[in-house]
Amino acid sequence: MIEVHVYGRLRRFAPDADPRGESVLRAAPRGAETVGSLVDRLSIPRGELGANVFVNGHYADLETPVADGDRVGLFPDDMQLLYKWYFRPTAGP
Repeated sequence: MIEVHVYGRLRRFAPDADPRGESVLRAAPRGAETVGSLVDRLSIPRGELGANVFVNGHYADLETPVADGDRVGLFPDDMQLLYKWYFRPTAGP
């Protein structure tokens, strides 16, 4: 199972949108999946995503592969990481 933690206004896509709780979506992996294909499958509009995407605590992008057991963090475009240019997306483990 892949855990997708959503923040800010993206919380509305999770079963628990309460900002005091954890807004987590769970999805079974499908083949060679990337963050982008997972986002599409969960019906989260790409236009609302910010550049801040994390996989297992590492800065990532929509092309980063995801697999069973991974934890993905998605932030909306109005919650941008300050100094993001200091982090390079990783392409996997």
